[in-house]
Amino acid sequence: MKPTELFKALADDTRLKAVSLILINGELCVCDLVTALNLSQPKISRHLAQLKASGILLDRKQKQWVYYRLNPAIPAWFDQVLKLTVAGNEALITEARQRLSSQNCCDELPVDISNPDSSSGCRTTL
Repeated sequence: MKPTELFKALADDTRLKAVSLILINGELCVCDLVTALNLSQPKISRHLAQLKASGILLDRKQKQWVYYRLNPAIPAWFDQVLKLTVAGNEALITEARQRLSSQNCCDELPVDISNPDSSSGCRTTL
């Protein structure tokens, strides 16, 4: 992963917000991001595909939902940049976090992303 590729992937407001929300929540499904970012599913999916192609995110499919999480193989320096960016720019995602907390699109129990065999669900609290 080249630094320029990683920074290019985050050079879009929607992608930066999506990564920030995923960082805070551990894992989110597409429908959660649609709700949080107030954008259409195709638009969110296109941005998530770009983040996955850049190596920033990984996905997994469970039933009809696709869940995204940060790739644990991202460089440590980039992980720190993400964490500092989120910590220093909370206002960037305040509204999105409020929308996210008000609705659970999958209406299922939370899933433990450290245990892929756990019950299904949309949102994880770490």
